[in-house]
Amino acid sequence: MLNINNIINQANIQKSQSNTLNLKRKIDKAYTKQDDKELMKVCREFESVFTHMLLKQMRSTIPDGGLVEKTAARELFEDMYDQEIAKSVSEKGQGIGLAKILYEQLKRR
Repeated sequence: MLNINNIINQANIQKSQSNTLNLKRKIDKAYTKQDDKELMKVCREFESVFTHMLLKQMRSTIPDGGLVEKTAARELFEDMYDQEIAKSVSEKGQGIGLAKILYEQLKRR
């Protein structure tokens, strides 16, 4: 019998692998074109993915319980919410600073 949590976990793993490959391609493309704006955009996207992973790990430390039962729908909502928070953080101002550091490192290459 299929377990919805296993399906969600597999989908997240595949999505993560796909995101990693896409980011690598985008970084290589921006680097070969020597397009600084595109490189910074990809660095911010990487920062967003990293921030999402941080939020997800932090959320996993919170024990189950409370007012709302932990269901697959709630987990999906929280994951989507964390993605949007991460995207918003990385697009505003300096973000967490990772994009700038990564950009400077890649620019030297």
